[in-house]
Amino acid sequence: MKRNIAVILAGGVGERLGMSTPKQFFKVAGKMVVEHTVDVFERNPRIDEIAIVSNPMLISDFENIVLRNKWRKVKKILKGGKERYDSSLSAIRAYQDEDVNLVFHDAVRPLVSQRILNDVIDALKDHRAIDVAIPSADTIIEVDDKGYISSIPDRSKLRRGQTPQAFDRQLIADAYERALKDPQFKTTDDCGVVRKYSDEPVFVVRGEESNMKLTYREDTYMLDKLFQLKNTEPQDISHVGDIFCDKVAVVFGGSYGIGKNIVEMLEQSGARVFSYSRSENRIDVGQREDVARALTEAHEQAGRIDYVICTAGVLNKEPLATMDYATIQAAVQTNYLGTVNVALEAHPYLKQTEGKLIFFTSSSYTRGRAFYSIYSSTKAAIVNFVQAVAQEWDGDGIKINCINPERTKTPMRQKNFGIEPDDTLLMPERVAEATLRTLASDCTGQVIDVRRKVEN
Repeated sequence: MKRNIAVILAGGVGERLGMSTPKQFFKVAGKMVVEHTVDVFERNPRIDEIAIVSNPMLISDFENIVLRNKWRKVKKILKGGKERYDSSLSAIRAYQDEDVNLVFHDAVRPLVSQRILNDVIDALKDHRAIDVAIPSADTIIEVDDKGYISSIPDRSKLRRGQTPQAFDRQLIADAYERALKDPQFKTTDDCGVVRKYSDEPVFVVRGEESNMKLTYREDTYMLDKLFQLKNTEPQDISHVGDIFCDKVAVVFGGSYGIGKNIVEMLEQSGARVFSYSRSENRIDVGQREDVARALTEAHEQAGRIDYVICTAGVLNKEPLATMDYATIQAAVQTNYLGTVNVALEAHPYLKQTEGKLIFFTSSSYTRGRAFYSIYSSTKAAIVNFVQAVAQEWDGDGIKINCINPERTKTPMRQKNFGIEPDDTLLMPERVAEATLRTLASDCTGQVIDVRRKVEN
């Protein structure tokens, strides 16, 4: 069976983005765009090897990125050229002695899904040239040299091209050999070369709107929002074995609800857990000195801290105009300043162990809602805080993420909403499981959505 080689095209300089650094190095959700992109291919078991094609001036930057991420599949860092097709040719020639499939992907499409990638690899069983595309939602017009409409193609037959684009290496090599002999040759993608300079049909795999390409400055805002909305709950962790054995965790808000379930599951997995809350031992995350005292105590007893999880929060569901100001202050103090306090005090301990920090947001963070003005705004602040600090502390080896459960059956919710049918709520055990999966993963700066499993 042919090996599948992912070729990450990262040779651009990002002139249209209007930034001082290349667009593949733009940071979103705690990582560079190119890091998110390579992660997708690194995680896919059907990708055998990865080659990164870089601007020659940035080779050393990519070498450092590969080492920092500990990617095992990246075997080559190749030099690209002036044009996009120069980067493709660099990979084609690097594998000229092998019968392989080359899967080309833009480094600045970090949200390509495993579904797309698997569909492309499946298609390679029966086809030698694969493109990825989505239907055009807009009417496409063709204009003449004077700026007048010359034709309006049938939209139902039009598609917008994306990547990956995948080929039998010999096929794409032969097509380029013929193309380079054509004095009129110009192209914007590899499928165009195959289409024009070979008789091989190009099969099209269905893409996704979220598989966007970072090109213009405006795209940075869209990309950031898509990462926020992305369901990134890590997969099953049964393969990690005794990962939590002998680890030390501190859980704020561990006496009830989701926090209590996290404490129980970590202990069952072999971790030593220190639980703190106002009701359990008078530790208030809104008071920085309380947080400092708790972490000092845990560190003195255990000698290290690997994980810090903060589930503490308060919800007061009522209109802003009728809320007592003391209640408003207390909510902000716990929900937001509590997050800041835990992060600041946890930093020196987690820097020693290259540990992990987890906070909790709410599905209400995506937009302000009546009766939730203080709660939803503080939860939105937590998301932005996590994404920013993930970048700041990346060099310290600290991973920081945010769990976003949908409506969950907790004492806090019951206090505000009364009794609700269980089948409309997420069980706290499921949120705790997602938290442990996140602790076992290498992601950082992510909003981890946790949703109910809906039976068909």
